[in-house]
Amino acid sequence: MSKTLFEKIVAREIPAQIVFEDDLVLAIRDVNPQAPVHVLIFPKRMIPRIAGAVPEDHKLLGHLLLKAAEVADRVGLKKGGYRLVINNGADGGETVPHLHCHVLGGRHLAWPPG
Repeated sequence: MSKTLFEKIVAREIPAQIVFEDDLVLAIRDVNPQAPVHVLIFPKRMIPRIAGAVPEDHKLLGHLLLKAAEVADRVGLKKGGYRLVINNGADGGETVPHLHCHVLGGRHLAWPPG
């Protein structure tokens, strides 16, 4: 089975603008930003999507969300606010089959999204 884009980034097979990294997660700038600030944070261990997570993943998922908040602060979004998005499946907008969270901000984000 071929590696996902994010697995290749973790393995340093393709470059990325890394914002944060620890033993469990990696955060990078999105190459096609949908807001002035758009960072993707994902677990280094491959989980295909949130619907594919199992109860044993709860610590990793909690870590991912806590680090997403830390990354938002690191990139200057804490004061003005930000949005966290996890897409699941094609109809949910998922384009990379590797669980990831979008950290979006830097402008007012309307609801519901366009």
